[in-house]
Amino acid sequence: MAKNTIFLWYDKDAEAAARFCAETFPDSAVGAITHAPSDYPSGKEGDVLMVEFTVAGVACVGLNGGPAFRHSEAFSFQIATDDQHETDLYWNAIVGNGGQESACGWCKDKWGVCWQITPRVLTEAMAAGGDEAKRAFGAMMTMKKIDVAAIEAARRG
Repeated sequence: MAKNTIFLWYDKDAEAAARFCAETFPDSAVGAITHAPSDYPSGKEGDVLMVEFTVAGVACVGLNGGPAFRHSEAFSFQIATDDQHETDLYWNAIVGNGGQESACGWCKDKWGVCWQITPRVLTEAMAAGGDEAKRAFGAMMTMKKIDVAAIEAARRG
């Protein structure tokens, strides 16, 4: 296990969420699966309790802890994309698998985890500052899924 690991609480679907990530994002995989050694408040002996996995190289553990806690926008994964094709690929995988669109490149998967699908052209425009950043930011504020061509046009003015 990595020294620093993102720990995500799920009701009961940590393994399914981990497998979705492994199938969707490069440099992602499902690792060790730990089963409950005895009954616990949200499950029975032998149920999947924890799943180690990586998301785009980031170490995570999913815990099937029951319905006590929910994911929120206070935590999200940000996936940097190189072009519209890659942006569409990840966005559509999340939203098309029972997820939900939000604003400004944010979406939520069917387990409630928030994702930012962020084209590098947007990040570069914001880092440039000045009028270029203002125009790109203004364009982004009108979008759900980021439109790379529209961001590029906004950068140019």
